[in-house]
Amino acid sequence: MQVTICRAEHFNAAHRLHNASWDAERNQQVFGKCNNPNYHGHNYNLIVRLTGAVDPETGYVYDTKRLSNLIKREVLERYDHKNLNLDTEEFRTLNPTAENIAVVIWQRLRPHLEAGLALSVTLYETDRNFVEYHG
Repeated sequence: MQVTICRAEHFNAAHRLHNASWDAERNQQVFGKCNNPNYHGHNYNLIVRLTGAVDPETGYVYDTKRLSNLIKREVLERYDHKNLNLDTEEFRTLNPTAENIAVVIWQRLRPHLEAGLALSVTLYETDRNFVEYHG
């Protein structure tokens, strides 16, 4: 029996979508307002899903308090109220698109979870724009 548990979190961060190897015109064509040299921000909503077997002793797939603490340590403390381009090592050279942010969050969480758990990350950049990464 496989069950999926979910934890929703929220963080605010600024970023600029920019490819340093392109000229200003191409960056503007591809990224539009998201290429603002003064950055722009989002109120990100994050959903982390773990799928696995229910432990017969605890009744848990994974303790949600442990999951909350893990997300706080690995994601929220690192990215909340930060400029992703300037304040984080991960995005100094990696364009902080929603796709890349979701992958990086997955990579930060995965090493701390048991191998038998499937991990999925959904990141909402806006109410209508979101990405999912399943590893």
